[in-house]
Amino acid sequence: MTDAPTPPDMAQPDLDEYRARQRGRNRALGVVLAFFAVLFFVITLVKIGGNVG
Repeated sequence: MTDAPTPPDMAQPDLDEYRARQRGRNRALGVVLAFFAVLFFVITLVKIGGNVG
């Protein structure tokens, strides 16, 4: 897998900080997506469970 393109005018310390912020945003987005997946799953189970009895 290739690294994401980076702006050409960044020095190495700036580049490291840029990638660290990018990883933080990616993790936050992953947590939000996982939360919504679990939420939809639970809602589906509750809706189906109500019709079983």
